Amino acid sequence: MTAEALVAAFAGRRLSPVEATKAVLARIERHAPTFNTFTLVDADRALDQARAAELRYGAGTPLSAIDGVPTTIKGLSGVLGWPNQRGSRLIDPVPTTDEASWVARLREAGVVMLGLTTSPEFGWKGLTDSPLTGITRNPWNPERTPGGSSGGAAVAAACGFGPLHQGSDGAGSIRIPAAFTGVFGIKATFGRVPSYPSSAFRTVSHTGPITRTVRDGALMLNILQRPDHRDPTALPFGGTDWLDGIEAGARDVRIGYSPTLGGRAKLHPDVRARVDAAVKTLAAIGAKVEEVDPDLPDHADSMLVMWSAAAAKLESMLPQDRLHLADPGFRAMAAIGRRQSTNDWLAADAVRIAMGRAMGAFLQRFDVLVTPTMPIPAFKAGQDLSEPGQATWMDWSPFSYPFNMTRQPAASVPCGFASDGLPVGLHIVGRMYDEAMVLRVARAYEHAMPPVFPKLG
Repeated sequence: MTAEALVAAFAGRRLSPVEATKAVLARIERHAPTFNTFTLVDADRALDQARAAELRYGAGTPLSAIDGVPTTIKGLSGVLGWPNQRGSRLIDPVPTTDEASWVARLREAGVVMLGLTTSPEFGWKGLTDSPLTGITRNPWNPERTPGGSSGGAAVAAACGFGPLHQGSDGAGSIRIPAAFTGVFGIKATFGRVPSYPSSAFRTVSHTGPITRTVRDGALMLNILQRPDHRDPTALPFGGTDWLDGIEAGARDVRIGYSPTLGGRAKLHPDVRARVDAAVKTLAAIGAKVEEVDPDLPDHADSMLVMWSAAAAKLESMLPQDRLHLADPGFRAMAAIGRRQSTNDWLAADAVRIAMGRAMGAFLQRFDVLVTPTMPIPAFKAGQDLSEPGQATWMDWSPFSYPFNMTRQPAASVPCGFASDGLPVGLHIVGRMYDEAMVLRVARAYEHAMPPVFPKLG
Protein backbone atom coordinates (compact mmCIF):
# COMPACT_ATOMS: atom_id res chain seq x y z
CA MET A 1 0.00 0.00 0.00
CA THR A 2 1.08 3.56 -0.64
CA ALA A 3 1.58 5.99 2.22
CA GLU A 4 -1.56 7.82 1.11
CA ALA A 5 -3.62 4.61 1.19
CA LEU A 6 -2.24 3.61 4.59
CA VAL A 7 -3.02 6.97 6.16
CA ALA A 8 -6.57 6.91 4.78
CA ALA A 9 -7.00 3.43 6.24
CA PHE A 10 -5.57 4.52 9.60
CA ALA A 11 -7.87 7.55 9.74
CA GLY A 12 -10.89 5.43 8.82
CA ARG A 13 -9.97 2.84 11.46
CA ARG A 14 -9.88 0.14 8.78
CA LEU A 15 -6.24 -0.63 9.55
CA SER A 16 -3.94 0.01 12.49
CA PRO A 17 -0.37 1.36 12.25
CA VAL A 18 0.56 -1.63 14.41
CA GLU A 19 -0.88 -4.09 11.90
CA ALA A 20 0.88 -2.33 9.03
CA THR A 21 4.20 -2.27 10.89
CA LYS A 22 3.97 -5.95 11.81
CA ALA A 23 3.27 -6.83 8.18
CA VAL A 24 6.24 -4.81 6.93
CA LEU A 25 8.56 -6.25 9.60
CA ALA A 26 7.52 -9.77 8.59
CA ARG A 27 8.24 -8.96 4.95
CA ILE A 28 11.64 -7.54 5.89
CA GLU A 29 12.51 -10.60 7.97
CA ARG A 30 11.60 -12.89 5.09
CA HIS A 31 13.17 -11.08 2.15
CA ALA A 32 15.62 -8.34 3.17
CA PRO A 33 18.57 -10.68 3.88
CA THR A 34 18.48 -11.90 0.27
CA PHE A 35 19.30 -8.41 -0.96
CA ASN A 36 21.28 -7.12 2.06
CA THR A 37 19.00 -4.12 2.46
CA PHE A 38 19.50 -3.03 6.08
CA THR A 39 22.36 -2.29 8.44
CA LEU A 40 19.91 -2.23 11.34
CA VAL A 41 16.25 -3.11 11.94
CA ASP A 42 14.75 -2.05 15.28
CA ALA A 43 11.44 -3.93 15.50
CA ASP A 44 10.82 -3.07 19.15
CA ARG A 45 11.16 0.67 18.61
CA ALA A 46 9.11 0.51 15.43
CA LEU A 47 6.25 -1.23 17.20
CA ASP A 48 6.40 1.27 20.08
CA GLN A 49 6.12 4.11 17.56
CA ALA A 50 3.27 2.32 15.77
CA ARG A 51 1.35 1.92 19.04
CA ALA A 52 1.76 5.63 19.76
CA ALA A 53 0.47 6.45 16.27
CA GLU A 54 -2.48 4.10 16.80
CA LEU A 55 -3.46 6.06 19.92
CA ARG A 56 -3.23 9.36 18.04
CA TYR A 57 -5.48 8.12 15.27
CA GLY A 58 -7.90 6.80 17.87
CA ALA A 59 -8.03 10.27 19.42
CA GLY A 60 -8.33 11.95 16.02
CA THR A 61 -5.03 13.79 16.49
CA PRO A 62 -2.49 12.47 13.95
CA LEU A 63 0.71 14.50 13.83
CA SER A 64 0.93 14.75 10.05
CA ALA A 65 -0.20 13.32 6.73
CA ILE A 66 2.34 10.49 7.17
CA ASP A 67 1.79 9.71 10.85
CA GLY A 68 2.25 5.99 11.49
CA VAL A 69 3.70 5.18 8.06
CA PRO A 70 6.59 2.64 8.05
CA THR A 71 9.73 4.48 6.91
CA THR A 72 13.42 3.71 6.46
CA ILE A 73 16.44 5.96 6.97
CA LYS A 74 19.63 5.81 4.91
CA GLY A 75 22.54 4.42 6.90
CA LEU A 76 24.56 7.64 6.59
CA SER A 77 22.07 9.43 8.86
CA GLY A 78 22.16 9.93 12.59
CA VAL A 79 19.10 8.57 14.42
CA LEU A 80 18.92 9.08 18.18
CA GLY A 81 20.02 5.91 19.95
CA TRP A 82 21.14 4.05 16.82
CA PRO A 83 24.80 3.67 15.79
CA ASN A 84 25.79 5.64 12.70
CA GLN A 85 28.81 3.88 11.21
CA ARG A 86 28.22 5.17 7.66
CA GLY A 87 29.23 1.90 6.07
CA SER A 88 32.70 2.06 7.60
CA ARG A 89 34.77 -0.10 9.90
CA LEU A 90 36.59 3.08 10.94
CA ILE A 91 33.54 4.39 12.86
CA ASP A 92 32.78 2.87 16.25
CA PRO A 93 29.19 1.62 16.75
CA VAL A 94 28.17 4.08 19.49
CA PRO A 95 24.61 5.42 19.86
CA THR A 96 23.89 8.68 18.05
CA THR A 97 23.17 11.67 20.28
CA ASP A 98 22.84 14.40 17.61
CA GLU A 99 20.02 13.57 15.19
CA ALA A 100 20.09 14.55 11.51
CA SER A 101 17.68 17.30 10.53
CA TRP A 102 15.63 15.17 8.14
CA VAL A 103 15.35 12.40 10.72
CA ALA A 104 14.11 14.90 13.30
CA ARG A 105 11.43 16.15 10.88
CA LEU A 106 10.24 12.62 10.17
CA ARG A 107 10.16 11.80 13.88
CA GLU A 108 8.08 14.93 14.57
CA ALA A 109 5.71 13.80 11.81
CA GLY A 110 5.11 10.53 13.66
CA VAL A 111 6.50 8.05 11.14
CA VAL A 112 7.44 4.53 12.21
CA MET A 113 11.21 4.22 11.76
CA LEU A 114 12.01 0.66 10.77
CA GLY A 115 15.79 0.84 10.54
CA LEU A 116 18.84 1.99 8.57
CA THR A 117 19.37 1.01 4.93
CA THR A 118 22.71 0.15 3.37
CA SER A 119 25.04 2.50 1.52
CA PRO A 120 28.70 2.48 0.41
CA GLU A 121 31.30 3.79 2.83
CA PHE A 122 30.53 7.48 3.47
CA GLY A 123 28.34 7.47 0.34
CA TRP A 124 31.42 7.96 -1.83
CA LYS A 125 30.18 6.14 -4.96
CA GLY A 126 27.07 5.39 -7.00
CA LEU A 127 26.92 1.76 -5.88
CA THR A 128 26.03 0.01 -2.63
CA ASP A 129 28.72 -2.17 -1.14
CA SER A 130 30.94 -1.43 1.81
CA PRO A 131 33.63 -3.00 3.99
CA LEU A 132 31.14 -2.96 6.88
CA THR A 133 28.00 -4.46 5.33
CA GLY A 134 29.10 -6.16 2.11
CA ILE A 135 27.20 -6.12 -1.18
CA THR A 136 23.58 -4.98 -1.59
CA ARG A 137 21.76 -6.63 -4.48
CA ASN A 138 19.08 -5.72 -6.99
CA PRO A 139 15.67 -7.36 -6.40
CA TRP A 140 15.12 -7.73 -10.15
CA ASN A 141 18.31 -9.82 -10.39
CA PRO A 142 20.46 -10.40 -7.29
CA GLU A 143 23.56 -10.76 -9.46
CA ARG A 144 23.20 -7.09 -10.42
CA THR A 145 23.80 -3.89 -8.45
CA PRO A 146 20.94 -1.69 -7.29
CA GLY A 147 23.20 1.33 -7.76
CA GLY A 148 23.79 3.78 -4.95
CA SER A 149 24.66 5.34 -2.79
CA SER A 150 21.04 5.11 -1.58
CA GLY A 151 20.89 1.54 -2.84
CA GLY A 152 19.43 0.01 0.30
CA ALA A 153 16.68 2.63 0.33
CA ALA A 154 15.77 1.96 -3.31
CA VAL A 155 15.75 -1.81 -2.76
CA ALA A 156 13.50 -1.30 0.26
CA ALA A 157 11.10 0.73 -1.88
CA ALA A 158 11.08 -1.79 -4.72
CA CYS A 159 10.51 -4.70 -2.32
CA GLY A 160 7.70 -3.01 -0.39
CA PHE A 161 9.60 -2.72 2.90
CA GLY A 162 7.37 0.22 3.81
CA PRO A 163 6.24 3.08 1.56
CA LEU A 164 8.70 5.88 2.49
CA HIS A 165 12.49 5.82 2.24
CA GLN A 166 14.95 8.63 2.91
CA GLY A 167 17.87 8.96 0.51
CA SER A 168 20.65 11.41 -0.24
CA ASP A 169 22.13 12.43 -3.57
CA GLY A 170 25.59 13.96 -4.04
CA ALA A 171 26.13 12.95 -7.67
CA GLY A 172 23.09 10.82 -8.45
CA SER A 173 22.71 8.75 -5.29
CA ILE A 174 18.90 8.93 -5.23
CA ARG A 175 18.31 8.80 -8.98
CA ILE A 176 20.84 6.08 -9.90
CA PRO A 177 19.32 3.41 -7.62
CA ALA A 178 15.80 4.59 -8.40
CA ALA A 179 16.51 3.92 -12.08
CA PHE A 180 18.27 0.60 -11.49
CA THR A 181 15.48 -0.75 -9.24
CA GLY A 182 12.41 0.75 -10.94
CA VAL A 183 11.15 3.20 -8.31
CA PHE A 184 10.67 6.96 -8.00
CA GLY A 185 13.22 9.29 -6.45
CA ILE A 186 13.64 13.04 -6.42
CA LYS A 187 16.54 15.28 -5.51
CA ALA A 188 15.00 18.64 -4.67
CA THR A 189 16.71 21.98 -5.26
CA PHE A 190 19.76 22.32 -3.02
CA GLY A 191 18.65 23.77 0.32
CA ARG A 192 15.01 22.76 -0.07
CA VAL A 193 15.60 20.03 2.52
CA PRO A 194 17.66 21.38 5.42
CA SER A 195 20.84 19.40 5.90
CA TYR A 196 22.40 18.95 9.30
CA PRO A 197 25.03 17.79 9.73
CA SER A 198 26.41 19.06 6.43
CA SER A 199 27.65 16.40 4.05
CA ALA A 200 31.37 16.06 3.50
CA PHE A 201 30.51 16.62 -0.17
CA ARG A 202 28.98 19.96 0.74
CA THR A 203 26.74 21.83 -1.70
CA VAL A 204 26.46 19.06 -4.29
CA SER A 205 24.73 16.83 -1.72
CA HIS A 206 20.93 16.82 -1.45
CA THR A 207 18.42 14.85 0.65
CA GLY A 208 15.12 13.52 -0.67
CA PRO A 209 12.54 10.74 -0.87
CA ILE A 210 12.61 7.38 -2.61
CA THR A 211 9.13 5.88 -2.99
CA ARG A 212 7.04 3.61 -5.18
CA THR A 213 4.82 6.46 -6.39
CA VAL A 214 5.33 10.09 -7.30
CA ARG A 215 2.53 11.21 -4.98
CA ASP A 216 4.17 9.48 -2.01
CA GLY A 217 7.43 11.23 -2.92
CA ALA A 218 5.65 14.60 -2.85
CA LEU A 219 3.99 13.70 0.46
CA MET A 220 7.34 12.85 2.02
CA LEU A 221 8.99 15.97 0.61
CA ASN A 222 6.33 18.05 2.39
CA ILE A 223 7.81 16.82 5.67
CA LEU A 224 11.50 16.75 4.75
CA GLN A 225 11.42 20.41 3.69
CA ARG A 226 10.41 21.67 7.13
CA PRO A 227 12.94 24.13 8.61
CA ASP A 228 15.93 23.43 10.80
CA HIS A 229 17.92 26.35 12.23
CA ARG A 230 21.10 24.26 12.23
CA ASP A 231 21.50 24.55 8.44
CA PRO A 232 22.53 28.08 7.37
CA THR A 233 22.40 27.06 3.67
CA ALA A 234 18.72 26.03 3.75
CA LEU A 235 16.15 27.87 1.65
CA PRO A 236 13.45 29.90 3.43
CA PHE A 237 10.58 27.63 4.38
CA GLY A 238 7.56 28.39 2.23
CA GLY A 239 5.26 25.62 3.40
CA THR A 240 4.49 24.48 -0.16
CA ASP A 241 2.28 21.43 -0.48
CA TRP A 242 3.94 19.54 -3.32
CA LEU A 243 0.74 17.63 -4.02
CA ASP A 244 -0.89 20.86 -5.20
CA GLY A 245 -0.98 20.81 -9.00
CA ILE A 246 0.63 17.39 -9.26
CA GLU A 247 -2.34 16.04 -11.27
CA ALA A 248 -2.30 18.89 -13.81
CA GLY A 249 -0.90 16.59 -16.51
CA ALA A 250 1.65 17.29 -19.22
CA ARG A 251 -0.51 19.19 -21.73
CA ASP A 252 1.46 22.10 -23.24
CA VAL A 253 4.47 21.42 -21.00
CA ARG A 254 7.60 22.30 -22.99
CA ILE A 255 10.08 19.43 -22.83
CA GLY A 256 13.63 19.56 -24.12
CA TYR A 257 14.74 15.97 -24.74
CA SER A 258 18.47 15.28 -24.79
CA PRO A 259 19.14 11.55 -25.20
CA THR A 260 22.94 11.81 -24.88
CA LEU A 261 23.44 15.21 -23.19
CA GLY A 262 25.35 16.50 -26.17
CA GLY A 263 27.18 13.28 -26.99
CA ARG A 264 28.45 12.78 -23.46
CA ALA A 265 26.81 9.35 -23.11
CA LYS A 266 26.78 6.16 -25.14
CA LEU A 267 23.38 4.56 -24.60
CA HIS A 268 22.57 0.89 -24.35
CA PRO A 269 20.08 0.31 -27.19
CA ASP A 270 17.38 -0.93 -24.82
CA VAL A 271 17.72 2.23 -22.73
CA ARG A 272 17.45 4.40 -25.83
CA ALA A 273 14.35 2.51 -26.97
CA ARG A 274 12.59 2.74 -23.61
CA VAL A 275 13.35 6.41 -23.08
CA ASP A 276 12.38 7.31 -26.65
CA ALA A 277 9.08 5.51 -26.04
CA ALA A 278 8.58 7.38 -22.76
CA VAL A 279 9.10 10.71 -24.49
CA LYS A 280 6.57 9.71 -27.15
CA THR A 281 4.12 8.91 -24.36
CA LEU A 282 4.61 12.38 -22.92
CA ALA A 283 4.00 13.87 -26.36
CA ALA A 284 0.88 11.73 -26.76
CA ILE A 285 -0.60 13.16 -23.54
CA GLY A 286 -0.03 16.70 -24.69
CA ALA A 287 3.56 17.73 -23.97
CA LYS A 288 5.44 19.77 -26.56
CA VAL A 289 8.68 17.84 -27.08
CA GLU A 290 11.79 18.98 -28.93
CA GLU A 291 14.99 16.95 -29.18
CA VAL A 292 17.75 19.38 -28.26
CA ASP A 293 20.95 19.49 -26.20
CA PRO A 294 21.65 22.09 -23.53
CA ASP A 295 24.85 24.03 -24.26
CA LEU A 296 26.78 22.80 -21.22
CA PRO A 297 30.51 23.37 -20.81
CA ASP A 298 32.69 20.31 -20.32
CA HIS A 299 32.30 19.44 -16.67
CA ALA A 300 33.45 15.88 -15.90
CA ASP A 301 36.93 16.93 -14.76
CA SER A 302 35.46 19.69 -12.60
CA MET A 303 33.14 17.31 -10.81
CA LEU A 304 36.04 14.94 -10.19
CA VAL A 305 38.04 17.79 -8.63
CA MET A 306 35.20 18.70 -6.28
CA TRP A 307 34.27 15.11 -5.41
CA SER A 308 37.84 13.93 -4.81
CA ALA A 309 38.73 17.00 -2.74
CA ALA A 310 35.79 16.23 -0.47
CA ALA A 311 36.93 12.60 -0.18
CA ALA A 312 40.44 13.76 0.74
CA LYS A 313 39.10 16.09 3.42
CA LEU A 314 36.93 13.32 4.82
CA GLU A 315 39.83 10.85 4.84
CA SER A 316 41.98 13.36 6.76
CA MET A 317 39.40 13.36 9.58
CA LEU A 318 39.43 9.58 10.04
CA PRO A 319 41.72 7.54 12.33
CA GLN A 320 44.91 7.48 10.31
CA ASP A 321 46.21 4.28 11.87
CA ARG A 322 43.08 2.41 10.67
CA LEU A 323 42.78 3.66 7.10
CA HIS A 324 43.72 0.22 5.81
CA LEU A 325 40.19 -0.84 6.84
CA ALA A 326 38.58 1.59 4.39
CA ASP A 327 37.21 0.81 0.93
CA PRO A 328 40.23 0.90 -1.45
CA GLY A 329 38.13 2.82 -3.97
CA PHE A 330 37.38 5.53 -1.41
CA ARG A 331 41.08 5.83 -0.62
CA ALA A 332 41.93 6.04 -4.32
CA MET A 333 39.40 8.86 -4.73
CA ALA A 334 40.90 10.65 -1.72
CA ALA A 335 44.37 10.27 -3.25
CA ILE A 336 43.16 12.09 -6.35
CA GLY A 337 41.80 14.82 -4.11
CA ARG A 338 45.08 15.31 -2.29
CA ARG A 339 46.65 16.29 -5.60
CA GLN A 340 44.18 19.12 -6.18
CA SER A 341 45.15 22.72 -5.48
CA THR A 342 43.02 25.64 -4.34
CA ASN A 343 43.21 27.00 -7.89
CA ASP A 344 41.97 23.65 -9.24
CA TRP A 345 38.96 23.82 -6.94
CA LEU A 346 38.18 27.44 -7.81
CA ALA A 347 38.43 26.64 -11.52
CA ALA A 348 36.03 23.73 -11.02
CA ASP A 349 33.63 26.01 -9.18
CA ALA A 350 33.76 28.46 -12.08
CA VAL A 351 32.70 25.67 -14.43
CA ARG A 352 29.89 24.87 -12.04
CA ILE A 353 28.66 28.48 -12.22
CA ALA A 354 28.85 28.42 -16.01
CA MET A 355 26.75 25.24 -16.03
CA GLY A 356 24.12 26.91 -13.90
CA ARG A 357 23.95 29.84 -16.31
CA ALA A 358 23.67 27.50 -19.29
CA MET A 359 20.82 25.56 -17.71
CA GLY A 360 19.11 28.77 -16.67
CA ALA A 361 19.14 29.91 -20.30
CA PHE A 362 18.01 26.50 -21.58
CA LEU A 363 15.05 26.45 -19.22
CA GLN A 364 13.85 29.80 -20.48
CA ARG A 365 12.82 27.89 -23.60
CA PHE A 366 11.65 24.71 -21.88
CA ASP A 367 9.83 23.79 -18.68
CA VAL A 368 11.95 20.69 -18.08
CA LEU A 369 14.91 18.82 -19.53
CA VAL A 370 14.39 15.08 -20.04
CA THR A 371 17.21 12.55 -20.43
CA PRO A 372 17.74 8.89 -19.56
CA THR A 373 18.56 8.58 -15.87
CA MET A 374 21.23 6.00 -16.64
CA PRO A 375 22.79 5.09 -20.01
CA ILE A 376 22.85 1.38 -19.12
CA PRO A 377 20.80 -1.13 -17.13
CA ALA A 378 22.19 -2.32 -13.81
CA PHE A 379 25.51 -4.16 -14.14
CA LYS A 380 27.21 -6.83 -12.03
CA ALA A 381 27.07 -6.33 -8.27
CA GLY A 382 30.31 -5.88 -6.36
CA GLN A 383 32.30 -3.95 -8.96
CA ASP A 384 32.85 -0.19 -9.24
CA LEU A 385 33.01 0.09 -13.03
CA SER A 386 30.57 -1.11 -15.66
CA GLU A 387 33.20 -1.85 -18.31
CA PRO A 388 36.99 -1.81 -18.84
CA GLY A 389 38.68 1.50 -19.54
CA GLN A 390 36.62 3.59 -17.13
CA ALA A 391 38.45 5.67 -14.55
CA THR A 392 35.76 6.31 -11.91
CA TRP A 393 32.14 5.43 -11.29
CA MET A 394 31.11 8.81 -12.73
CA ASP A 395 32.11 7.53 -16.17
CA TRP A 396 29.00 5.33 -16.24
CA SER A 397 26.65 7.94 -14.74
CA PRO A 398 26.91 11.00 -17.01
CA PHE A 399 23.30 12.21 -16.62
CA SER A 400 23.05 12.57 -12.86
CA TYR A 401 25.99 14.51 -11.41
CA PRO A 402 25.72 17.59 -13.71
CA PHE A 403 22.54 18.56 -11.92
CA ASN A 404 24.12 18.25 -8.51
CA MET A 405 26.63 20.78 -9.78
CA THR A 406 23.82 23.11 -10.90
CA ARG A 407 21.73 22.44 -7.74
CA GLN A 408 18.53 21.94 -9.76
CA PRO A 409 15.63 19.62 -8.84
CA ALA A 410 15.79 16.31 -10.70
CA ALA A 411 13.86 13.06 -10.49
CA SER A 412 13.90 9.54 -11.91
CA VAL A 413 10.66 7.75 -12.74
CA PRO A 414 10.56 4.15 -14.06
CA CYS A 415 9.86 3.85 -17.79
CA GLY A 416 9.97 0.15 -18.58
CA PHE A 417 12.52 -2.62 -18.84
CA ALA A 418 15.51 -3.63 -20.90
CA SER A 419 15.43 -6.99 -22.69
CA ASP A 420 17.17 -8.62 -19.72
CA GLY A 421 14.28 -7.61 -17.42
CA LEU A 422 16.12 -4.79 -15.64
CA PRO A 423 14.43 -1.41 -15.11
CA VAL A 424 15.11 1.78 -17.07
CA GLY A 425 14.64 5.27 -15.65
CA LEU A 426 13.38 8.53 -17.18
CA HIS A 427 15.23 11.59 -15.83
CA ILE A 428 13.34 14.87 -15.41
CA VAL A 429 15.26 18.06 -14.55
CA GLY A 430 13.51 21.30 -13.64
CA ARG A 431 14.31 24.95 -13.10
CA MET A 432 15.79 26.00 -9.79
CA TYR A 433 13.09 25.89 -7.10
CA ASP A 434 10.52 24.36 -9.47
CA GLU A 435 10.05 20.94 -7.92
CA ALA A 436 6.35 21.36 -8.71
CA MET A 437 6.93 21.00 -12.46
CA VAL A 438 9.27 18.03 -12.04
CA LEU A 439 6.68 16.26 -9.89
CA ARG A 440 3.88 17.18 -12.29
CA VAL A 441 5.65 15.73 -15.33
CA ALA A 442 6.75 12.63 -13.41
CA ARG A 443 3.20 12.04 -12.20
CA ALA A 444 1.76 12.59 -15.70
CA TYR A 445 4.07 9.92 -17.08
CA GLU A 446 3.42 7.56 -14.15
CA HIS A 447 -0.34 7.97 -14.63
CA ALA A 448 0.01 7.05 -18.31
CA MET A 449 2.44 4.18 -17.67
CA PRO A 450 2.06 2.79 -14.11
CA PRO A 451 5.16 1.18 -12.61
CA VAL A 452 5.70 -2.54 -12.07
CA PHE A 453 7.50 -3.96 -9.02
CA PRO A 454 9.39 -7.21 -8.41
CA LYS A 455 7.47 -10.20 -7.10
CA LEU A 456 9.30 -11.67 -4.12
CA GLY A 457 7.22 -14.79 -3.62
